[in-house]
Amino acid sequence: MAHDDPVPAGATLRRLGDLRGLQVGAAIRASTLSDNGSYGAVAAREFNSITPANEMKWASVEPARGQFDWSGADATVAFARAHDQAVRGHTLVWHRQLPAWLSGGGFTGPELLQLMTEHVEIEAGRYAGEIVAWDVVNEPFNEDGTFRTSIFEQASNGPGYIATALHAARRADPAARLYLNDYNIEGINAKSTAMLNLATSLQRQGVPIDGVGIQTHVILGQVPPDFAENVARFAAAGFEVCLTEIDVRIPLTAGEATPAQLAEQAADYAAIVEACLAVRGCVGVTVWGFTDLDSWIPSAFPGHGAADLLDESLGPKPAYFAVRRTLAAGGSMDGSRVTPD
Repeated sequence: MAHDDPVPAGATLRRLGDLRGLQVGAAIRASTLSDNGSYGAVAAREFNSITPANEMKWASVEPARGQFDWSGADATVAFARAHDQAVRGHTLVWHRQLPAWLSGGGFTGPELLQLMTEHVEIEAGRYAGEIVAWDVVNEPFNEDGTFRTSIFEQASNGPGYIATALHAARRADPAARLYLNDYNIEGINAKSTAMLNLATSLQRQGVPIDGVGIQTHVILGQVPPDFAENVARFAAAGFEVCLTEIDVRIPLTAGEATPAQLAEQAADYAAIVEACLAVRGCVGVTVWGFTDLDSWIPSAFPGHGAADLLDESLGPKPAYFAVRRTLAAGGSMDGSRVTPD
């Protein structure tokens, strides 16, 4: 498909993102980075923003109470610094990937909230000045728009922990943009409306919140038709929007993705990027892994896979060229035309 692509070969996703003033990012794994030089070379060439896939999650950085392991997070930040890339921090407060000492520690509500606050301040403080934006609270909602029950929600007898975490993040790193992040909020539905209402309520209370992350994990052929309309209503309410964890998983009924499926996937990726480009307040698109080599999809969704822009050999798939064309087709954020050399 490369020979049919009208965009000049030198126009990487990163170059096109820079021309648009848009974060074009990828989640990366420090372990793959250390094991595969080609992986790092592609990540540096194609993306102007990096998100650590797991290395900043609580279980990774503090596996035992008071015993910290910053090696993976430090390596990711160092890689980004070396290649002049922004870093999106992910994630400070989440109900999953918690260390056993925390989730099974039998702490009282006030103790848990204190531990959470200290964790946010320690981690965000460690990387103050290095992180462009933090996913401060991840996945606070159920599918019906009610608040998810978690140890933090139980500790505060409701969603009060969210404001506590945001305040702690702002104290620790005043310059970072602070986000709430969730999945299945791409279209207008009960969950996305609940997120909009929460963000608006926090903003009115003076709680520091700058943006909303729309994860954008979708199944082939299921990009919501009202995606751009939904992004626009967050922007109209005064929030930055970033599509933070994009992938398009394919049901592998034939054992591997068919040419028709790869073409449909390319169209889905184009539609996702177009939904961001249609709204001035959408500041970035990040794919959750850029290669099928280390994708999380096969283990999380058995029978699905081939969700990323590059194949397992780091070769570009039709989706890569579709994203490239989509980024090149429009104008820059200031309205001028993007003309890659």
